[in-house]
Amino acid sequence: MTNNDILRRIRYSLDLSDQHTVALFGLGGIEITESQLLSLLAKEEEDNYHSCSNEQLLGFLDGLILHNRGPREGSAPPKSAQAEPINNQVFKKLRVALELKEEDILSLLSLAGFNVRKPELTSLFRNPSHKHFKPCGDQFLRNFLQGLALQRRHGAE
Repeated sequence: MTNNDILRRIRYSLDLSDQHTVALFGLGGIEITESQLLSLLAKEEEDNYHSCSNEQLLGFLDGLILHNRGPREGSAPPKSAQAEPINNQVFKKLRVALELKEEDILSLLSLAGFNVRKPELTSLFRNPSHKHFKPCGDQFLRNFLQGLALQRRHGAE
């Protein structure tokens, strides 16, 4: 999955307008215009397509965290660990922004027909240097975002 795919799926799942999405980028320290956003949301085969960088995607997610949870008391804005795979960072930031517990994530994955055990899930949130760390694959993230869309957009329980 490309960063553009991830951005499109998050935006759809959370039913975010263009203006709100641009504002979330701004909260995360990434200044973009609505036309730049439309280029990030375009598909690869479209003329106005522009690739979404890791910095842009993570900035958007940082903005989502700030919008949903507010700034952390007495600390600087979060900096992402560069050594960590992007899918793991996206997954962690969505978990924080949406205040999801392990059971919530397991239920979202189950909605998408992707059943995993708790140890598999916790391995994704470990430090990359931990011996039980596991990179988050595209399929895992795709199913999580699909379950999120099913829950948020279609009212599945």
